[in-house]
Amino acid sequence: MAVYTDVAAEDLAQFLKGYDIGELLSYKGIAEGVENSNFLLHTSAGSFILTLYEKRVAVDDLPYFLSLMAHLAARGVHCPQPEKNRKGEVYSTLVGRPAAIINFLEGMWPRRPNVTHCAGVGEALARMHLAGRDFPLVRENPLSVAGWRPLFDRAAPRADEVQQGLRDFLARELAYLEANWPGSLPVGVIHADLFPDNVFFLGDKVSGLIDFPFACNDILAYDVAICLNAWCFEPDHSFNVTKARALLNAYGRARKLSEAEEAALPLLARGAALRFLLTRLVDFLNVPPGALVKPKDPLEYVRKLRFHQSVKSVGDYGIAHSGQMA
Repeated sequence: MAVYTDVAAEDLAQFLKGYDIGELLSYKGIAEGVENSNFLLHTSAGSFILTLYEKRVAVDDLPYFLSLMAHLAARGVHCPQPEKNRKGEVYSTLVGRPAAIINFLEGMWPRRPNVTHCAGVGEALARMHLAGRDFPLVRENPLSVAGWRPLFDRAAPRADEVQQGLRDFLARELAYLEANWPGSLPVGVIHADLFPDNVFFLGDKVSGLIDFPFACNDILAYDVAICLNAWCFEPDHSFNVTKARALLNAYGRARKLSEAEEAALPLLARGAALRFLLTRLVDFLNVPPGALVKPKDPLEYVRKLRFHQSVKSVGDYGIAHSGQMA
């Protein structure tokens, strides 16, 4: 979450007249994240999140995201729900941006994920994948392998300003992944951005998943690989195999990975690392002036990618070679 577009109090108050959620008492921007403009609203009816969709989110995709949250919630996956306005719409327009209001989800995201958190997110991800099996809408992933070269082309001219030799490093990895990306693994609805700040906990229990603007249809195990990158590295960027084993074991108890999925994890993890490296690099080099946003360090994902390149077998992620969880 972030704030790229400011919203004046009078504009917001007028906007809220179209909803039955009480009168505006206070609001503040949320600086975490990098994609959309988000605000915490307090009204006479309670607390809500206002999102203004920016950058990589197309208006035509909003029915997918917002319908998916309702679909998942109906199947026991805790996630926030969009509020309909008085016209029955789940999104409209505010200060020239597509905007939606969702209900407030109780809980906190873990600043220092532990093994229990990793197990919780593994189970929650598997249950989300299962709940999405009968979701009728389809959205291709614009940030899967076919979308990485345009990002590289945007970042490449200035990549070496961030780290000497980064351009060539990215070019080699991109070419390798384009040539070797798997095409026959199980696909379905994925979150595609399930970082710690998108998973809320009450104590040690997952209370909900949030922030679905990257959700799409893609390789299910790729979603697992994204989580390995997001949850299983320490602050010094060393890989914690105990956390990975907990995440994968918990995922497997709810939805068992096939042997083909397990074998593909190192490649999928490399792809996930490159995807976030490229988007972070593009964002790092193009922060709009005056935006209330904290660009994330792209070099974090250089270090993660180098780890995945060094992986000798799927056992390095805590999985036994027999195809059974370690």
